[in-house]
Formats: sequence, C-alpha cells, structure tokens
Amino acid sequence: MAAKRVLALLVLTICQLLPMAGRMLDDGKHECVQQRVEHPMARMPWLLQGHEWSSLDWGGLVFAALQQWQFWAIAGVPVLLFGLCWWVWKRRRQPGSSHEEESSSSSTELEEAESEGADADDEGRLLRDSAKRIRSSVKGMANRRQVVEEVVSDLLTVSQERLSNSFFPVLQPAIGVGSAFEGWSPHGTDSVFCLLVPIKPPRGHAFHLELGAAGEMPAKNCVRVDLECTCTRDQGVENVLCFLHQPEEGLSRNQVLSFLGTLCTGSYLDVEKIARWFQKLVRSAWREMPQSRLYTMKVLPSSRSCKLRLTNASGRSLFIEMMFGVQRGDSDIFLSSQTKEGTFTPSTTWAETYDVAEVKFFRHVARQAPRDTSHLKCLQLCAGSLVGTGFSSDALKTVVMHLLNTIPLSSWRRREFLTRLQDTMWYLHGCLEEKRLDHFFFGNENMPEDIILPPAFQAAEPINLFQCLLQDPAAHAKALRDFEEAQGRLTRLVFTENERGLPGQSCVCVHSTARASSKSFPSF
Repeated sequence: MAAKRVLALLVLTICQLLPMAGRMLDDGKHECVQQRVEHPMARMPWLLQGHEWSSLDWGGLVFAALQQWQFWAIAGVPVLLFGLCWWVWKRRRQPGSSHEEESSSSSTELEEAESEGADADDEGRLLRDSAKRIRSSVKGMANRRQVVEEVVSDLLTVSQERLSNSFFPVLQPAIGVGSAFEGWSPHGTDSVFCLLVPIKPPRGHAFHLELGAAGEMPAKNCVRVDLECTCTRDQGVENVLCFLHQPEEGLSRNQVLSFLGTLCTGSYLDVEKIARWFQKLVRSAWREMPQSRLYTMKVLPSSRSCKLRLTNASGRSLFIEMMFGVQRGDSDIFLSSQTKEGTFTPSTTWAETYDVAEVKFFRHVARQAPRDTSHLKCLQLCAGSLVGTGFSSDALKTVVMHLLNTIPLSSWRRREFLTRLQDTMWYLHGCLEEKRLDHFFFGNENMPEDIILPPAFQAAEPINLFQCLLQDPAAHAKALRDFEEAQGRLTRLVFTENERGLPGQSCVCVHSTARASSKSFPSF
C-alpha cells in the first residue's frame, strides 16, 4: 500500500509539473523566434542547413531552460520521489515482508523487540504460539469437555454394574477438576482432562483416614481399611459374606472377593493396586460402550491413576486422567491417589487435594460475576507467560483466587482487564519479595458458604506455599529471574494479542458447560 501511494503521488506531481515545464519551453522558443524575426539576415545560413536547425534550436531551448533555477527545482522533485519509490519497493522485497497486509509501527516495534538477543527467533515463536493457543483454546474446550464427561460417565456406569455384587470399592460419579474444568488452560486445547473418581468402601468394610500434618511435604496420609460385622445388618440378604466372623476355611475359598487381600497392603489401601485393578476394569468395560465404535481407546502407563487416550477417525486425540479419591467426611477435601511428580511416594500414601474445592470456587465466581468478567482470560494469559519457567500454574491460580476474594467482581469486567492483569503480576511479585504465599483454604475467613471445608481448616494457621524460598536463597533468586522473564513475555504477549484483536468472549463460564442431554457423541 505504501508503494502504491508513493507511485500515485509521483504521477500526480509530474502531471502538475508538465504545464509549468511547457510554459518554460514556450517562453524559450518564443525568445528564439523573436530574435530570428528581428535579425532576418542572421537566420539565412540556418535555412540553407535545415536539418541542423532543429537540433540547434532545441539545444538553445534546453540551454535557456537550464539557466532557470525553477527547472532544477521541478526536475529534482520527480527524481526524489522516484528514489523514494525505489527504496520502498526494495525494502518490501526483503524476506519476511508481506505484500498483502500493511505493517503498523506498533508491530514493527514488537518485531524489533523480539529480534534482540540470541534467542530472538525462539522467543518470537513462543509468543506467537502462546497467543494462538490462547485464542483457540476456548473454542474447543467445551466440546472436548463434553466428550470426556460422557465417556467417563458411561465407563463408570458399566463398571458399577459389574461390581454390584462384589466386595470391591464402590465407584462414585467422577468430578471434573483442574484448569480444563475451571474454564481456562495454560496449554490450550492440548490439556489433559483430569477427573477425580471418589471411592467408598464395599459392604463389610470401613475407611479410616490417618492424616499427617497439614501442608506436610511429602504427604503422609494413609487410608486404613477396617472390617465391619455384617452378620446381623444384612440378614435379609442371601449369601452374605462377613469377613469379620467368617471361618478361615471359608475366607480362603473367597479370597478372590476379598478387598483386603486384593487392593490393600496390610490394612492400608494401596494406590498402585487400585490403579492396576481399575485399568483392567476399564479395558473390559470399553468393549460394551457405544463410543468404542467412534473412538480408539488406549490405556497409557500410570502407576497411581488411569490415563486414557481417545483417538477419533480423523486422528485427533484427547487425553483423560482419572484419579482416585477418598473424601474427608462430608467436605470438599479429598485424599487423592495422585501426588507431586518427581517425588517418591509409598503406594499406601495418599496426598490431600483441594481440587474439588477449587472447582466449586470458580463455579461460585461464575454465578456471581457479570457476563463479561475477564478473570479466566487474565488467569490464562498469565499462565501462558509462565510456561517454561519454574513457576507452577497452581501458585498463579492461588494468587488469582485471593484477588477474586478481595476485589469486587464488578471490577473484573472486560474494560478493566489490563488493570487486573497488572494486579495479578504485582501480587505475585510481592509474594516473591516477601517469600510468602498463603494457601487459599487454610485460615481464610472469607470463604463462600457453598464450599464445605473441615472445621479445622478455618482455625488453622495459613500455610506458606513459598516456604521453600525461605530455606533456599538460590531458589529465591531464580524465582525472581523467572518472574522478570515471565513479566516481559506477558507484556509482549498482550501486545501481540492487541495487534491481532483480543477475543470478545474469552471468559468461559463453567456453569454454562453442563452436559447435553442427547447421546449424540460430539467429535473433537
């Protein structure tokens, strides 16, 4: 477009200058004619040499014109414009330039900023990938989430029917947890959909939780399995097996049905045994499901959960991870089979998880907040900038939850998005400076009523999630460096988003993603 404008300007200028040049030449020719009229004898030699008259006459005219300073000014303008046009054309011919769209000064500054340093190409590619990932994640998340919910629900239904007359754990409806079910994701549509499958003890058994200290790492929570007498309780049921009073010879014949003998180590519930048992159950149940005609299912290796990969006819895959949980009373806190990666955890140890309470908190916010609330967009952009650094998305989510609990939800509307984005990074930086980030569910008196916590949580002292930074100065220095890198990346990422246009509907309300009642299995 710039080259076309310069060319048009050049043509317009020449058109304006032609009359002026014409008048100058007319004046010069008129002067020569006048001289020939005044001196007729002087022009006789030229008549005898007519072929030389034209060349000499024009040479005189040119010489006369060259003596005029206006000629230089008029002739210089087209030359300058032609040079400018050539420079623009040459610049646009360089690699990386676009002939179809106009580059703005803002995008030029962005490209220059990204080109600095040895890792400029990788940095620019990361920013572009992050922006693309964020824009596309919201669109496909709800559809994929519906596929996951239907597949897992049907799997558990078939499994429960098979276990109805056994002494194996009673599987409860799965609860979607994690960022994919909260309405955001740091990894876009490539997220792993995590679900917690609560288990309850079978008839004749009871779970007793042996809890370690709150916030203790590694976790030291165990689930002890005790036997209960069923001799009198189930008198109306035929062939009731009472493990507490069954003779040893009868127990040995029914060892295959024994919960303690199959899924426990000693008297404690064994996570790895449960995972192997459930994976085998899923493989068997899949053959009876209607989705088996639409998707190819593969059970992936995992020692403490059940990981599935579903692949449709077009080759696209989604990943599901089902964890097992034991509920603490009637609260939203569970002991989970999944523990922190990279740490050794005994098979009888369970980690305390707050995932269900977090999902309920974001659903509470979605019900209370205006429709154009941008807290999920803020969380997703910040999480995208932290990818590749030492920060976990859990710490960032804790920061946003604290802010949502203190800043009125009416102040999270889309027009205040950049302000809230800045607040989030400032809050995180302040926590890094103080080496302290309080756990959201311990000692928090401003908790929504629909989130049910154990009574000890409210009276407990807040747990410092940045305790490791107090104990390790090198880790603290690295965290500050990672924050500076993430903040710079976020600035450029927001700049890129503004250049390409922030999506208007970036906030996904969790309460609006309920399962469809129809059984038409959507593709992903």
